[in-house]
Amino acid sequence: MEKNDTIEKNMKVLTPKEIVSELDKYIVGQDKAKRSVAIALRNRWRRQQVPPELRDEIAPKNIIMIGPTGVGKTEIARRLARLTNSPFIKIEASKFTEVGYVGRDVESMIRDLTELAVNMVKQDEQEKVETKAKQLAEEKLLDILLPKPKREIEKDTGEKREGMLEVVKNEPPDFDSTREKLRRLLRKGKLDERYVELEINDKTFPFIEIFSGVGLEEVDMNVKEIFGQILPSKTKKRKVKVTEAVEILTQQESQKLIDLDKVVEKAILGTEQNGIIFLDELDKIVGSESTSGPDVSREGVQRDLLPIVEGSTVLTKYGMVKTDHILFIASGAFHGSKPSDLLPELQGRFPIRVELDPLTQDDFIRILIEPQNALIIQYKALLSTEGITLEFTEPSIAEIAKMAFEANETMENIGARRLHTVMEALLDNISFNASDTEEKEITIDKDYVREKISEILEDINLSRYIL
Repeated sequence: MEKNDTIEKNMKVLTPKEIVSELDKYIVGQDKAKRSVAIALRNRWRRQQVPPELRDEIAPKNIIMIGPTGVGKTEIARRLARLTNSPFIKIEASKFTEVGYVGRDVESMIRDLTELAVNMVKQDEQEKVETKAKQLAEEKLLDILLPKPKREIEKDTGEKREGMLEVVKNEPPDFDSTREKLRRLLRKGKLDERYVELEINDKTFPFIEIFSGVGLEEVDMNVKEIFGQILPSKTKKRKVKVTEAVEILTQQESQKLIDLDKVVEKAILGTEQNGIIFLDELDKIVGSESTSGPDVSREGVQRDLLPIVEGSTVLTKYGMVKTDHILFIASGAFHGSKPSDLLPELQGRFPIRVELDPLTQDDFIRILIEPQNALIIQYKALLSTEGITLEFTEPSIAEIAKMAFEANETMENIGARRLHTVMEALLDNISFNASDTEEKEITIDKDYVREKISEILEDINLSRYIL
């Protein structure tokens, strides 16, 4: 159960209701999608509680989210990963091409996820040893600021040792007190503007250009490690302020304090058991009945993707990573195609399908004010940095939502992203003049919204470029 305990420590355990409640703080509506991801995530924890002989047999319940752009698909997946402290990457499926074509290899998503997991674990471990690292960095910096004295005394023993120098290790009685004075000055920030010379590792490597369309990532994977072993490690001297020196030395000391082998082991375990990959634009790799042209490559991507989703072992620079229990959340608008157009084998690996609801005008009002990161809260905070208090009346918020909704109806429907473009157009003058204006309290009312946005909406051709 030791491996099982490690996974649970790294992963926040939440009930489905708690997961949905947390997602509600940032995402408006889409209750069905929230329920589905909450259950899929809870099933990971449940799987860890079953007997070991059954645990490996339980496959993850991968999800396809179907809906137009800007309705919350990506945000649901991203917030889900943050809630559980899981390694998470978002990948556009359209970036991959079939093996044999120029483009990214599907296995690169696992390498990217593993790299991210290693960085996450490394950061966690460095935080644990931060206090000790700061103490060691302080001592090292004091050694630079006040080198230990070495008194050299010439001794003549008469036995051909003329000129030999002996280092006397006894330090002057005032050395410790001087060091402590320096320590106090350092902690009070009195030495912050002083410059010191540090030796840091030179991480530059010779530039090698590899002309290859296939397997480029595999070739590149260990080039730095190989050169790091062949070439002698170089250091370079830099003069930096004391404040920067403290950061550099703390980083160096924390690297020495953590066990990189354990970090990698932990990261691979986290990737295999807790990793989440969000495959966006899955509908873009759905081909037609064509037997030639780009559709052949699209179907090839599906075939290359299949073993990764089904469960295989991928070689990364940190070792072998199994994909059997990585959770895949796919999404797509599926305007010109449908999930049943995917390869039957791939369909079978995404048993949960959720259709996201298009956003209504009322949803837009809620998006503007309800989430913890609501757009209006963001703009208020941004302008407050210039000393401006920005207020919105209720009718003005309703008008912004109405105009954004109408823009989506008359033009391309880009969902909640339309609110960003409407808000930018609305606050353009205020944002531009914020640093110079004498008016520090600004209220946005319904008339102001109409004045700024109506002209753009009336000219549909113009609005296609602006909104």
